[in-house]
Amino acid sequence: MNKFEQLGLSESLLRAILDLGFENPTEVQEKAIPLLLAQDTDMVALAQTGTGKTAAFGFPLIQKIDADNRNTQALILSPTRELCLQITNEIKNYSKYEKGINVVAIYGGASITEQAREIKRGAQIIVATPGRMQDMINRGLVNIKNIDFCVLDEADEMLNMGFYEDIVSILSDTPDEKSTWLFSATMPQEVARIAKQFMSEPLEITVGTKNSGSATVSHEFYLVNARDRYEALKRLADANPDIFSVVFCRTKRDTQAVAEKLIEDGYSAAALHGDLSQAQRDGVMKSFRGRQIQMLVATDVAARGIDVDNITHVVNYQLPDEIETYNHRSGRTGRAGKLGTSIVIVTKSELRKISSIERIIKQKFEEKTIPSGIEICEIQLLHLATKIKDTEVDHEIDSYLPAITNVLEDLTKEELIKKMVSVEFNRFINYYKKNRDISSQSSGNERRDSDSAPRENNSGATRYFVNIGSRDNFDWMSLKDFLKETLDLGRDDVFKVDVKEGFSFFNTDPEHTDKVMDILNGVELEGRKINVEISKNDGGGRSNSRRDHNGRSGGGFGGGRPGGERSGGFRSDRGAAPRREGGFRSDRGSAAPSDRPARREGGFSSDRPKREGGFSERAPRRSDSPRSEAPRARRPRKD
Repeated sequence: MNKFEQLGLSESLLRAILDLGFENPTEVQEKAIPLLLAQDTDMVALAQTGTGKTAAFGFPLIQKIDADNRNTQALILSPTRELCLQITNEIKNYSKYEKGINVVAIYGGASITEQAREIKRGAQIIVATPGRMQDMINRGLVNIKNIDFCVLDEADEMLNMGFYEDIVSILSDTPDEKSTWLFSATMPQEVARIAKQFMSEPLEITVGTKNSGSATVSHEFYLVNARDRYEALKRLADANPDIFSVVFCRTKRDTQAVAEKLIEDGYSAAALHGDLSQAQRDGVMKSFRGRQIQMLVATDVAARGIDVDNITHVVNYQLPDEIETYNHRSGRTGRAGKLGTSIVIVTKSELRKISSIERIIKQKFEEKTIPSGIEICEIQLLHLATKIKDTEVDHEIDSYLPAITNVLEDLTKEELIKKMVSVEFNRFINYYKKNRDISSQSSGNERRDSDSAPRENNSGATRYFVNIGSRDNFDWMSLKDFLKETLDLGRDDVFKVDVKEGFSFFNTDPEHTDKVMDILNGVELEGRKINVEISKNDGGGRSNSRRDHNGRSGGGFGGGRPGGERSGGFRSDRGAAPRREGGFRSDRGSAAPSDRPARREGGFSSDRPKREGGFSERAPRRSDSPRSEAPRARRPRKD
């Protein structure tokens, strides 16, 4: 017997469940559905992303709706357009055998007139984003004063995105006697405040430990220098040939930059963020669901609508500003009982956050080192051998075999195997021979034993050049205060501050170097991006020859004029930087990350533009210009 039959669901819903292939209810479904069917009650359900919350409220909601009444009876609020559309489609699938039930999605980026027309035709269930819903209420295009049910899905994320006032206003427009069902992964203060204000003695269901992470997701972190963040991402992708992942960045700008660089380096990647049009977002998600994209680089907001099966990895290219957001990120993998991995690429200055996350999710991270080039070559060779073994033979090749056999007849079996894999192996080994290993030498024990991990004991101070000065209304004291606050350093950790008109110098002890380079290069000051570099003169004096965060030296800015005008902190001659081999590309092309991302497939191809986690036909050439550097973290200035 299907266990859904024991929950009290109607025959029509059980038929839909059978069509959908659901066999056993998840824990949140097993707990919530019987209670919601049996009572008219308020409910708070805490469960991680990917545990089946939509079905937990969707099935009882459909069963309680009066299909003969064309008025709006239920409102479901969700944080993003993607999630709004996803819930709408799922509710429609659940109610496929319920005659007369109409579900309408209300979200920004689409015609508000058409959405109002659909509601007017009769919509018992409205699924909406808070912003568009508030807009329609203000225009008098929707009436929710008599609804019977209100569902807040991903409540913590809606509030985290700044929808508190909209939600309060929307709920204030609904009747007091309705049933309110709140579903959330975590229970921050804002969610508790909503529950207290608009719910009456709600039942509470908790799946797992409150605010904890999913038991099907393992967590690991890789400690690297800030300048090696992007190279680490590439190596992790190469070390997982079958990776199907979401890569999280903090900002839209970084998301787009990382996706573009991955595509340039031959990986099947695309960006997903709020600056894309709805058509572009739909196209990216369609490609990702079809597995034409292996690495989807996304912001936290845009990723709220991602509900894709079999995601193998979540990669935190940058940790979120809010530690609680990590739970939502990791919930994109390990869904429906399958195992997944959440990876964090972290610098020394961010190690404290790992411990904070562990306390919240009540799970431990495993520290791992970035694989060496030799290790990656071994992984890729075994992957290629397995792929060859599992390849299904198309017997149309038989007619070509005599000629092929004639060419290879002088080779022994062992020689043939060596030459076959060397076609691909040589490219990998040649690339990694030219590139150093990037794993940090710091130990995870340092993090466990101290709040701040110990650094190398270098003598002397590190001298920095920064592209802000007196024209930005700084003197030495205000700049020192700004640096201490932005970098979260002590009073004596910043010293020898020397402010000029368009630039400045300052010192820190060597132990703070990674933190300075990682954080400060991501700060924007009144719309202008701060650029900091390490001066060659470690003694605190001024030097025209400086080293940037990638270790390159250069003779000042503005074409060699030490005090000359400069744009954005980069030398005017960077465009002529030498090019070098990098990545493993099959066909460079010019597809934009949101348009037609390249796909990678293993095996042997001569001109094929697609490849999938295996070996490409040739390594690309990639510029050493700033465009090909890893995007830096952005951090808003504290006022």
